[in-house]
Amino acid sequence: MKKKKKLQVALTTLGCKVNQFESAAFLSGLAGREVELVPFSQRADIYIINTCAVTARAGAQSRQLIRRALRANPGARLVVTGCYAQIAAQEILELADSPLCIVGNGYKHRLVDIALADQHCDLEMHMGDIGSRREISPLTVTSFGERTRACLRVQDGCNSFCSYCIVPYARGRSRSLSPEKVVEQAAIFAARGYKEQVLTGIHLGLYGQDLAPQSSLRELLALLLAQRLSGRYRLSSLEPTEIGDGLLALMAESAAIMPYLHIPLQSGDDGILKRMNRRYPAATFREVVEKSRVRLPGVAIGVDVLVGFPGEDEAAFRNTYALLDSLPIAYLHVFPYSKRPGTPAATMPHQVAGPVKEERVALLRELDHKKRTAFYRQHLGTEAQVLVEGRKAGNRLRGFSGNYIPVFFEGDGSLVNQLVRVRLRELTEGGVLGTIIDNPSQG
Repeated sequence: MKKKKKLQVALTTLGCKVNQFESAAFLSGLAGREVELVPFSQRADIYIINTCAVTARAGAQSRQLIRRALRANPGARLVVTGCYAQIAAQEILELADSPLCIVGNGYKHRLVDIALADQHCDLEMHMGDIGSRREISPLTVTSFGERTRACLRVQDGCNSFCSYCIVPYARGRSRSLSPEKVVEQAAIFAARGYKEQVLTGIHLGLYGQDLAPQSSLRELLALLLAQRLSGRYRLSSLEPTEIGDGLLALMAESAAIMPYLHIPLQSGDDGILKRMNRRYPAATFREVVEKSRVRLPGVAIGVDVLVGFPGEDEAAFRNTYALLDSLPIAYLHVFPYSKRPGTPAATMPHQVAGPVKEERVALLRELDHKKRTAFYRQHLGTEAQVLVEGRKAGNRLRGFSGNYIPVFFEGDGSLVNQLVRVRLRELTEGGVLGTIIDNPSQG
C-alpha cells in the first residue's frame, strides 16, 4: 500500500522574542506530528504566519507575507496569528477569498491542532477578547532550533498603555507563567544543551504581580539559580522603574546572570515623556543608569529611543541627545516615530515632519556608534566568557560576551555552542577581535 504523503508545513515569524518563543512552541508541537517542515519560501500545504503590529511597517510586512503565501499555493491552508492578526482580523479576511484561519493571541496554545484539523477552515476565526484573558497561554518549547540561546517566555501582556503603542490592545493585560512552569521550561532548555536562556516577556518587569501569591522577577531569578541548571541567564527589556536594588544585588552576586540591561528611555524630555504616558522623568532614568553602572561595573546598558514623537521640538530633542551623550551606556536602538492607527498619539497635533525625523535619527545613530566604540574600547585587554554562535565572513568564529560585546576569533568549528574564555585584543568592524585562552574541547 502506498504510503500517504506527509503534509508540508511552512512557518515564518515577525517581531519580538515572545513571538520567537511562541513560534518555537508551534514547531515543537509540529515535530510530534506526521508533517514535513519546509522553508516558508517553498510551496507548502499549510502556511503559518506569526505576525507583528508594533509599527505600521510591521503590519505592512505581515500583509506582504500573507499575500506571498496565497500566491505560492492558493489552495493551501493559511493560519495567521500574532499581534497583527489580533488587531486587524477584518483586514486579513479582506486579503483572501481562500481558506484562512485567524488565531488570536489568547488561543496560540491551540494553533497546532487548528492548523492540522481534518475539517478545512473557511475564513475561520479563533479570537476572543484578549483584554479579558487572565492566564498566559500554556506553551512548551522542546527545541529552539539551531540557535545557541533560547528565549524563555515568562510573561505576556502589558498594562502601561503608552500613547504610541498598540501592544496592550493586541496582547491584553499582564499575565505571568507560574514559577513551577518557568523552572520546567528552563530545565528542558538546559537538558537540550542551550548555554544561554533569555528571560523575556511583553512587559517583563511586571512578572509575578498577577500571581497568587504574588512574586517578582527577582524572586523568579533566585528560584532559577537555586536549580543549578547549566548555562547562563540574560534579561530582556526592563522599564527604568523596575530596576531596583534587590535585582541589581542579585545580578552582582551571581555569575550566571549576565551583566546586561536593556532599558527603554524613548525620550529624554519630561514634556514628551508625559505625552507618551511614560511614568518617569528623565532624572529617574539617569539615576537608574548611574546606579546600575556602580553596582555592576562592567554592565552593558542598551537604550531604546523614539525620535520625532508629536510635539518634539528642537529643544526637546536636544534634551534627549544631551542626556544620552552624558550617560555611560553601551548602545542605542533608534526608531523614528510613525503613526500607529488606534493609538492616541496617531491623532495628536504637532506631528514632526519626515525630514526632521530623519536628521535626528541620523544624529542619534552617530551617537550610538560613538557609544558602542567607547564601550568596546574600555574592555580591550580584559578576558571574557564568550558563547560561540557560529562563523562570520573571514571564517572567524563569532559570539557574544556576557555584557553583549560581539567577539570574533580564530578557532575550531567544534566550539560552536560552547562557552570559551577569550582575551579581547583590538577593535574591528562591528565588534572586537580576540584570542582564545582556554578551549573546552581540549579539556
